Amino acid sequence: MNKQLVFGHANPDTDAIGTAIAAAEYFKRRGIETEAVALGNPNDETRFALNYFHLKCPRVINKADTEEVILVDHNEAKQSVSNFNDIKVTHVIDHHKINFQTTDPIYYYAKPVGCTSTILFELYQNAHLEIPSPIAGIMLSAIISDTLLLKSPTTTDEDRQAVEALAKIAEVSDYKKYGLTMLKAGTNVDKHSDHEIIDGDAKSFEMNGRKVRIGQVNTVDVNDVLSRSSLKDNVKKEMIDKGYDDILLVVTNIIDSNSKGIFYGKDESAVEKAFNAKLIDHVIDLPGIVSRKKQIVPNLTKGME
Repeated sequence: MNKQLVFGHANPDTDAIGTAIAAAEYFKRRGIETEAVALGNPNDETRFALNYFHLKCPRVINKADTEEVILVDHNEAKQSVSNFNDIKVTHVIDHHKINFQTTDPIYYYAKPVGCTSTILFELYQNAHLEIPSPIAGIMLSAIISDTLLLKSPTTTDEDRQAVEALAKIAEVSDYKKYGLTMLKAGTNVDKHSDHEIIDGDAKSFEMNGRKVRIGQVNTVDVNDVLSRSSLKDNVKKEMIDKGYDDILLVVTNIIDSNSKGIFYGKDESAVEKAFNAKLIDHVIDLPGIVSRKKQIVPNLTKGME
C-alpha cells in the first residue's frame, strides 16, 4: 500500500498541524501507511506545544509528493497544496463549511465542533484505540487553540469533554494554566515582521464574487499590534500585490476576548454593515468577536451581499 500524506491547511495553526499528527497516528493504527506533513512552518504557539510534548515538527511541503492524501481541518483547494487538482483525496476530517467536490466516493467526516481534534478524539474512542500521551497532548493543544481555551462561541460540549479527557491522558494536571501559557507563547508579535503578522494565520474566501483575505493574530494587548507604524500600509499593500478585492486583519485579545480589525477594500460600508460599527482610519472595533469561522466569515459574507 502506498503512503498517504496527512495535512491541514496552508499557513497552519495548532489545529492544522496537531490534528495532522493525530490523524496520521490514527490511520496508521487502522492499517494505512501515513506521514503527517505541514503546509508551512509552525507558529510560535504550535512550536511551544510540540516542544512541550516532545513531538517533532512535521515535514513542510507546498506540493504533495504522493498520489493519495488525507485532508484535515480544511476541504477547500485554495487552502491546500499547490497540486491539489492532480492528487486523490481519500479522506477528509474537518469542522468547516463544505466546499468540496469529488468524482469518487470518499470517507468524509465533518462535525460542527470547535476543533478538528475533537473529531479525532471521537474517532479514537469509537475505534477503541488508546491515544498515546504525546498525541493526546497535541490534540489538547489544538482544541485549546481553536476555542481560545473554551471561550470561543464555536466551543461545544464535545470540545469540553474532549479537553477534560485528553488532559488526563496527556498528564496535564491544570489544562487552563497550560492553555494560557501556550496561547501567550503565540502572542509575542514584536519579533515578527508586518508580513508575518498579516499572513501568518490568513485564509482566502470568495464572497459574492469577491476575493477576500481574512487574517487573524492573537495578542494580550491589541494596541501593541495596531501601534506598528507601517502595519496598515502593509495590509493595503498585501491586498494590492496579491489581487484581493478586500482584506481584513483581525487582532484579538486572548484575555478579554475582544478584537479590532484593519480593513481595506472596494466597499467600506460592507464591513461596517457586517459588524454594525464604523471604520475610523481603516480600523473597526469588534467587541466579543474572536472566531473567524463562526463570527467573522458569516458576518462579512452577509455584509457583502
